[in-house]
Amino acid sequence: MRGTRPPLTAAGAGLTGDRIVATGSLARILVGATARALRGADCADLGHAGPVSRFAGTPDPVRRAAAVRSAGRVALTPTQATEVDAERVAQWFADQYPRRRYPGLLLGSPHGAVAHLATALGMPWLPAGFEMLAHWPHGNVDRPDAALDHGAALAGRLLAGNPDLHVRQVHCPASRGVLAGVTVALTGRWRRLPAAYRRFLADRLEPQATILVLRDARTWPVLDAADGHSFQVGCPGSGLDPVDFHPDSPALRQVLRSAGGEPANWAPPEVSTPPGGAEHGVESGFEHGVRDWAAKTGHPVHRLLVPAPEALSVATAELYRGWLRAAGKTGDRLVVECGRLLDPWQVLRAGLVPYWCENAARRCVEQAEWWLAGSEPFSSVDVLPEPPGVRSPALAGLPQWLAVAGFGRRRRALDRASARGYPVTTVPTRRATEVLRAQPYDLPAPAPLRARDALAALRAGGSRHGLLVC
Repeated sequence: MRGTRPPLTAAGAGLTGDRIVATGSLARILVGATARALRGADCADLGHAGPVSRFAGTPDPVRRAAAVRSAGRVALTPTQATEVDAERVAQWFADQYPRRRYPGLLLGSPHGAVAHLATALGMPWLPAGFEMLAHWPHGNVDRPDAALDHGAALAGRLLAGNPDLHVRQVHCPASRGVLAGVTVALTGRWRRLPAAYRRFLADRLEPQATILVLRDARTWPVLDAADGHSFQVGCPGSGLDPVDFHPDSPALRQVLRSAGGEPANWAPPEVSTPPGGAEHGVESGFEHGVRDWAAKTGHPVHRLLVPAPEALSVATAELYRGWLRAAGKTGDRLVVECGRLLDPWQVLRAGLVPYWCENAARRCVEQAEWWLAGSEPFSSVDVLPEPPGVRSPALAGLPQWLAVAGFGRRRRALDRASARGYPVTTVPTRRATEVLRAQPYDLPAPAPLRARDALAALRAGGSRHGLLVC
């Protein structure tokens, strides 16, 4: 029976949330950035330099070896996978926010624009899942079948102690490079609303506070490996399509050779059809738990269904522009953030309009270009391209990033530190803070947005891009 299992560790012992949640994972970065913004602080202390930040210009084997050593220091062992407590992770996320009452709460899939939206609304954001990395001894980047076998054993250990989780395993050499051959990436998604989140809702929300549930609606071929464990080869964030992970794909061959793999070994397992939700989706039981709680307490709930990352990025950028102008500011200066390079407090302090690219994939940058081409011009455009640390045919080149900056009428800036060694180096989140601190102040900040005004703006700005607000 659920809820009757004895604790695996003594009270107060075991792994902390900080140790369980993958360092550098997007959900972790967004909670940290949003919590700091709500305290009136920037992200100067957020992020680490990464495994290959000091290896610009070195041969690929040297950089790959450095990445492997770094991953080995932070990945979970099989024994530690047994000690994972998902409830403790939920509490760790919730505890990062200042203890006060809030006018609402955002929950769900990770998306960079949600940190800016939460900051404008004065609301926290809590994820519907979290990413973990676990050791894969004697693994190979070109063996997704072996990754599935190893991941199944780890998932069994995780689920034995956390029956309310669904574990999605992702094997994607295009986005993870050599790390896909030495660690397995597991996303734990809550199938029910965690008790820590229920306490947060009960203790931290003002009466009638609005709850927004963000759902990433992208799909991907998925194998239902076992009860509570699913597996996917590749991911939407790779910038490639599912067909590109077929053994005959030229793009896959290029990716595998770059990561030190052999294309001839690639034999992915069969997947179920039709495609299921991708790794950052929200479990239906999680959302039902939110709605059940809200129905009992009288809190309105709205869903933001995001078909592609640019839909929410565009809507949030246009929301910010209107919000800034309503407060007497120009709304005429844009910052294009990428991946983990963001700082919502510095954006607010400088009166900037934020547009977030999920990563450095060519298609993400193209969407930013299309939006800028059809928008009212900005006087300045600052671009923060996050180097992914891997090589892939799906990545945008620096000339494409420069073209984005070229939409600025007076100022066109591409961060040189991020561009140095692109795409094979890495830079920490705090690099965005360092760049944005150089922007002139534009204080005081506008009064916090009301939820109904934000929802109206999101509908107006996102509907033509497929964003559904209901």
